[in-house]
Amino acid sequence: MRKLALTVLSLGVLALSAMPASAQMMQMAEDAEDVSFTATVVDLSCKVVYNLSGDDHRMCSQVCADNGIPLGLLTADGTFYLPVSAGMPGTSANELLKPHAEHTVRVTGKVIKRAGMNTIIIESVEMEE
Repeated sequence: MRKLALTVLSLGVLALSAMPASAQMMQMAEDAEDVSFTATVVDLSCKVVYNLSGDDHRMCSQVCADNGIPLGLLTADGTFYLPVSAGMPGTSANELLKPHAEHTVRVTGKVIKRAGMNTIIIESVEMEE
């Protein structure tokens, strides 16, 4: 009985300590803007450091994604969006974007612009025709 009481008490303390994080996540929802746009899926390292992209770079982008290099979205006007996760701990969007590496896609999601960065919580990705 004592173990049960301690377990219930511990769960209550954990639930209360999680409230500030959930309150912060609610703030994210207020700042997020629903968007839909067309962009090319690029790997951050090769695009920024070496200016590599295109169909002949597709396999390299996928290998970079497998090795943890973030894939991002580059629009025709040069705006770069870094995918982020609303979940805790955050999960990578690489598995979602990897099949589309170096292709043009239509992305729908929530954009958050902070600290000089454009980020997106991706809701859907579709190949452009």
